[in-house]
Amino acid sequence: MRREAAAMSMSVEQPLWRALTAYRALTAVYAVAIAVVARDSYERPQVAFGYLAVLLVWTLATLPRFTGAARCTRPFLAVDTGLALAGILLTPLADGAGRHAADGPTLPSIWTAGAVLACALKGGWRWAAAASPLVGAANLAQRGEASPNTLHNVLLVWVAAIAIGYVVEVARASERTLARALEIQAATRERERLARDIHDGVLQVLAMVQRRGTAVGGEAAELGRLAGEQEAALRRLITQGPVPEPRTAAGPDAAPEDDTRPQDLMALLGRYADARVTLSGPGTPVELAPHAARETAAAVGAALDNVRTHVGPGARAWVLVEDEPDQVLVSVRDEGPGIPEGRLAEAAEEGRLGVAQSIRGRLRDLGGTAELVSVPGQGTEVELTVPKQDQGGGEAATGRRYPARTGEGTQ
Repeated sequence: MRREAAAMSMSVEQPLWRALTAYRALTAVYAVAIAVVARDSYERPQVAFGYLAVLLVWTLATLPRFTGAARCTRPFLAVDTGLALAGILLTPLADGAGRHAADGPTLPSIWTAGAVLACALKGGWRWAAAASPLVGAANLAQRGEASPNTLHNVLLVWVAAIAIGYVVEVARASERTLARALEIQAATRERERLARDIHDGVLQVLAMVQRRGTAVGGEAAELGRLAGEQEAALRRLITQGPVPEPRTAAGPDAAPEDDTRPQDLMALLGRYADARVTLSGPGTPVELAPHAARETAAAVGAALDNVRTHVGPGARAWVLVEDEPDQVLVSVRDEGPGIPEGRLAEAAEEGRLGVAQSIRGRLRDLGGTAELVSVPGQGTEVELTVPKQDQGGGEAATGRRYPARTGEGTQ
């Protein structure tokens, strides 16, 4: 854990900011040294040394600003870049027709690159691409012509700044990914620790209450049933994470706020799991288009309604989800007496469309299928096949809505 905390507190940008701080200080001293050595060649030395005095004081006074991106605000970097551009444009005034005409150094010399690199560290390659042309234009205006030496220097600063800006953006993305991975790892370890404690205590007590209550019967049986439900919910919580929010009054057909991202079918089906309904599936999310996921979950809910209605409120049921490359298979199996032959046709004639519409109708509109296999005395199994590409257009194409768990889930 100590290594993880140290990794999170150590930003990958800090070495770059420290290097830039040292670069600015050294290049400011270098620019002053060049001016001192060539002081006799200036036509207006007061202009040159006046500017360099301001540059040196500014550099030393602003060194604390370059400890990180937070303190290098946009207005500050604008002033810093403006100081570099002013030095370039003042070079002909201080030097006359001397060294600058022969491709000599400008007044700020290579200190100018530090201003552009600061923009790159702050805002990435886009900020560097915006600042570099300003320096290039100032150099061309100062020289009066696009000499090969000038173009070479401008191109070098432009490429270096953009490359460093891109590296900074990649480093920041990697840092965020690492921080998220460490958070997940810490949460997983904490969940495992809680799971051990809960398993050694709470789950065993709930299981014992369920067994004893069932054996005693009467009011104790109801207490045992509630204990069994809580045991199943708690076991699901510590193994799979938080339970999804319960359905609102709008039901599972209600559209979420973001209807474009894929939804996890396992999360939608998790609301049906309890002491009587066992949900099994992959350990990873089973993603479907939002409409397909909601309709499939509603079809499973209708099948479970049939189990409670025709087998009994305490009947056991098993829901199995299989995630295949091009389709998702969902089966709902119960332990009831099965459906007599011809009963589904009679139910449809009586206007009871739980299977015909709530289950088969939904799957048909999704481009899938719903098969019902029932053997008298051996229970019933509903097999749903959902393609991962909605071929039928769903609700958006048909405009039809089917009843979802409204008590109409009879055959």
